[in-house]
Amino acid sequence: MDETVKNVIPEIVQQHAEETAFLWLQRENAICAPHYDLKDLTKHDERVEAHIDGLRIAGEPGWEICREQLGQEEPGEVFAASVMAFESGRKEWIDAVLEVGSKSYVLFRGVVSALGWLPFEQASALIEKLLSDESPVLKRIGLAASSIHRQDPDEILKTALTHENLTLRARALKAVGELGRTDLLNDVRVHCHSEDVLCRLAAAWSSARLGDTSSISVLKELVLSGEHMAERAGAMALRRMAIKEAHAWQRELTNQPESHRLAVQAVGVIGDPVSMSWLIEQMAIPDVARVAGESFSMITGVDLAYDDLDGEWPEEFDAGPTEDPEDENVEMDADEDLSWPNPELLQKWWSNNKLSYQNGTRYLCGKPMTIDSLNEVLKTGYQRQRMAAAIELAIRQPDTPLFETRAPGFRQQQLLRGRI
Repeated sequence: MDETVKNVIPEIVQQHAEETAFLWLQRENAICAPHYDLKDLTKHDERVEAHIDGLRIAGEPGWEICREQLGQEEPGEVFAASVMAFESGRKEWIDAVLEVGSKSYVLFRGVVSALGWLPFEQASALIEKLLSDESPVLKRIGLAASSIHRQDPDEILKTALTHENLTLRARALKAVGELGRTDLLNDVRVHCHSEDVLCRLAAAWSSARLGDTSSISVLKELVLSGEHMAERAGAMALRRMAIKEAHAWQRELTNQPESHRLAVQAVGVIGDPVSMSWLIEQMAIPDVARVAGESFSMITGVDLAYDDLDGEWPEEFDAGPTEDPEDENVEMDADEDLSWPNPELLQKWWSNNKLSYQNGTRYLCGKPMTIDSLNEVLKTGYQRQRMAAAIELAIRQPDTPLFETRAPGFRQQQLLRGRI
């Protein structure tokens, strides 16, 4: 018997598998969290990697535990098993995770995330095999994995843009924008009026990112109709508008009660300090107060908690599910990781600092948006600020792939060493 297998303690290996799955779920929230920066993400990812390493050392017994947990059909467990399977190269292991990961979009994410976790050199052979598979689901896994590594599948990508499977087509349309394939803009633009909402969103988002401002109207329609991912569509629309047009649309959103939250977020996306007084006023409205605080931080770069500009949770305000079994509100608090702003303190801060800002200029984290300042935010900002910086950089450099702020933190740090 192999000495490694003989020394394996099942309870410890089980713990490694469970912790890998649990930490991956935490990571899914962290990659778009308002209070995580790149150092935080890297530290978290090192914990994930440490538990994966425990499974690697266990070898086949580690896989057997992961395979058993696949039966739960949860994305974290799929991620853990997928990393083990893909690193092993063993067909029967890979087939097992692909079978489970193909059952739903939630499980699909666990498989793709595992391929994204591996260095591309290690994952490339399997990604190439998936891209050439006849199954639309497996081809979509390969396409998504290739795109998150920012590796261009070229002709396979172009062919997928007209595939009869709409979920595969939508992923290809999105990949064009992520990869900066300006040469495929015309191929993407024709799908901006697709009857399928995911294809329409992906096409309009990628078209706008690559420089086609005619897709702004499509993005606005998606927002106003309340379609899926309205925030993502709205943010891209605002970033591609001239600043006066963006302000006009923000006022339009303000006048529609159902779009009030988006209107508050829009101020942070636009980045123009001209709306700061209105933004501070919104901090007195509990439903949007924390979003208003985040928009303030987006523009100025202040950290409400660190800079002692935060306030207390309003009395009698309930933002999420309670312990009352008769309470019909079961939605999680979308703003739970945001600080409560103190409007009086923020008004005082703004009065003391507003002369450093110029109306009509777009700011992110306290600096006018330039290539250099956006690269700096990629290094030092919180995740949502970093995501904004990556998009703004991609808009200014349409032929360059969008920086992947969801990649393993240690890999992002390596990629950013070559920037300012």
